[in-house]
Amino acid sequence: MADPSTPSVATPEQRTAAIEMVLRRQGVLQDGFVDSFTEHADDAWVVANGAKMVARAWTDPGFRSLMLADGIAAARDMGFEFPEHHRRFAVLENTADVHNVIVCTLCSCSAYTILGAPPAWYKDLNYRARVVRKSRTVLKEMGVELPPGTEIRVWDTTTDSRYMVLPQQPPETKGWPAEKLAKIVTQDAMIGASRLDDVKG
Repeated sequence: MADPSTPSVATPEQRTAAIEMVLRRQGVLQDGFVDSFTEHADDAWVVANGAKMVARAWTDPGFRSLMLADGIAAARDMGFEFPEHHRRFAVLENTADVHNVIVCTLCSCSAYTILGAPPAWYKDLNYRARVVRKSRTVLKEMGVELPPGTEIRVWDTTTDSRYMVLPQQPPETKGWPAEKLAKIVTQDAMIGASRLDDVKG
């Protein structure tokens, strides 16, 4: 028999239910969100979603324009879900002169339905703290050595804003079909922590 003088500790399920109840009362959590999120997480949290978007942008100028103007509309045009509480999804285009990189300095938020679950290094405090202040150094440590003249733009994810990077297409892949292109696009490249170099045909 439990000692009545000892405070009871809520189970994980009870704590989850309590948090869900508070969020519902505050109007933050929509009805059915948790069940739907859990049901579709395994199918939706895949890097292939973003890779398909990148490949299509490389081969379809109209879709590329839509993607850069309205990331959410582009994702939904591909049939990918995008949580309603993410009010903004910006696609950042890497060029010869500009390199974009994404971070979440508060935790590990990302556009998970497009980029997949965040990698361990993205959640690491060392990356989150240093990439904002020493972006060129951190990228070099990760294997991305940029020319001195390249502008680096660091984008910090917020509660309602998500980002993804549109990497530069390797020149040797020009003319490839979208299905083949999607296979070379990596999660790191869509975060801006790598480039798609030395692609083999």
